[in-house]
Amino acid sequence: MTMFISGPEVVTVDVHATKDLIQTSHVYLDVRTVEEFQKGHVDAEKIINVAYMFNTPEGRVKNPEFLKEVSYACKKEDHIIVGCQSGVRSLYATADLLTEGFKDVSNMGGGYLDWVKNELPVKAPLDSVKIELQVKKEPLDLVKNELPVNAPIVG
Repeated sequence: MTMFISGPEVVTVDVHATKDLIQTSHVYLDVRTVEEFQKGHVDAEKIINVAYMFNTPEGRVKNPEFLKEVSYACKKEDHIIVGCQSGVRSLYATADLLTEGFKDVSNMGGGYLDWVKNELPVKAPLDSVKIELQVKKEPLDLVKNELPVNAPIVG
């Protein structure tokens, strides 16, 4: 028995390629829930959050307005990278967008979890960021993930 899988072929890029692409002309479409997005997300200049699925008492259900909401925010010719928490919802969302006629849509493999694991830039609310200050006699040398005491807090 031969099986055929219908639908468009989804291109998956890793988090490092995504970082490079979103620094140029690509839009980052985060398809996690608003609650997930607000806890922390990829730091991108052009970022949009449209939930692909909603949490309900009965479990997760697909957002019936997903394609319409993305169509309001993006043109079908836009270069889009789709990401979620682990790479599953974004895979389905990417396939749906390609089927809908979006021309250049890729899935970010591994999702936000892989992004964080690779220590790539994130935006998160202050209460979820753990800041530890070390007491030193010399001025604080800035290294990755350290914030000087007098630094302005943004975001």
